[in-house]
Amino acid sequence: MTTIHRGSPIGLPCLILSVFLAACAAPSVLAPVSPVSEPTAIAPPTQPPATATNPPPTRTPSLPPADEAASRITVPAGFAIHIFAQGLRGPRLMAFGPDGMLYVTLTGAGQIARLPDKNHRGAADGIEIVAGDLSAPHGIEWHDGWLYVAESGRVERFDGTFAKRELVTDNIPSGGGHFTRTLHFGPDGKLYVSGGSSCNICVESDPRRAAILRFNPDGTIPADNPFASDPDPRRQAVWASGLRNSVDFLWTPNGQLWANVNGVDGLGDDKPPEIIVAAIERGKSYGWPYCYNPTLGRTNATPLVRDTRLALPQGFDCAMAVPALFTDLAHSAPLGMSSARSGNFPAAMQNDLFVAYHGSWNSSAPRDCKVERVVIENGVPVRSEDFASGWRPAGRQCGDSATWGRPADVIFGPDGAMYISDDKGGRVYRVVFVGQ
Repeated sequence: MTTIHRGSPIGLPCLILSVFLAACAAPSVLAPVSPVSEPTAIAPPTQPPATATNPPPTRTPSLPPADEAASRITVPAGFAIHIFAQGLRGPRLMAFGPDGMLYVTLTGAGQIARLPDKNHRGAADGIEIVAGDLSAPHGIEWHDGWLYVAESGRVERFDGTFAKRELVTDNIPSGGGHFTRTLHFGPDGKLYVSGGSSCNICVESDPRRAAILRFNPDGTIPADNPFASDPDPRRQAVWASGLRNSVDFLWTPNGQLWANVNGVDGLGDDKPPEIIVAAIERGKSYGWPYCYNPTLGRTNATPLVRDTRLALPQGFDCAMAVPALFTDLAHSAPLGMSSARSGNFPAAMQNDLFVAYHGSWNSSAPRDCKVERVVIENGVPVRSEDFASGWRPAGRQCGDSATWGRPADVIFGPDGAMYISDDKGGRVYRVVFVGQ
């Protein structure tokens, strides 16, 4: 299992999202699934060793001919960006499999696609649909030879041949304004699942919303969960709460869990800043819907402030909520994120965060859809800068028809290159370092 991994859309109002999902994503009848059983003897490692079909990272990976992405998208000097695959139906989160191939969820289509590049030429050979009849599949990750998939209301897993499909748990909330779910396995071997709120600002009746949940790989509740003995069985899965819409999360090299959070709307163009990095702690609250972070950039543990639209519950105040480590402009909509890994990218960028900003749809000051680099120094996020931009014409919203694309996820492949999904343009891009 790898420990550096790297999301639900924030770009449309809740009602529109719900209609879209009902019309385009979730099948009217969920496909039958079997309960989790022990996997068969197919447990290749998540990061496979170098072989003839899976070569080790190189400093100068192969590049396809220049294309429209190369002419539209600006990346730093020494880097090149190209289209790896196109014609996808709303690609969202991605993962590389034990076979070295790239897998991506097509959330609106209810499918998972595989994008092989068998000759390692830097472009997919085609689009292979390996699974369908899924309910808004979003987060995916390989673990012990199985592909785990976070859907709206459940987690399933598929064996390496996609002939075997099993239900892991349906102990997660379904539907709602933020309907997508993200999953990753932690260094403790546990399955973590994030699920957003059902609304912009409200008091949730389901404690599993606006939270990160924690399960054993078979979907049962770990005995050391902070609320494992709670009389409400839904609360037993909760690991951390007050996270309005944490679309992605990862573990740092020292084992700390970091998550991003899409902030509340309705407070203007500049409030609250988006949480790009929150250090997630067992059993803690991060403020929503009662409090928010007031500081832009490195927060230096500045306490949260009240959102006066809701009264504080008895026994809670904003001083009890954990401040973010790093924030960015309101309405930036952070989705998928990853830490740079050793391989193709320069050493100076190792362990920096790269975050897909989906960009604004409801801000009078448009926020860009781009990939942002968050610089990490001594294990702490200290500043950020554009890494890849150019999908949005100046002055236009990222949700406008004139926008060419909107990044949804960022991951790094076995070749050391960066891969970016674009759910508006239906593409996956590949970014490599070619030298100064």
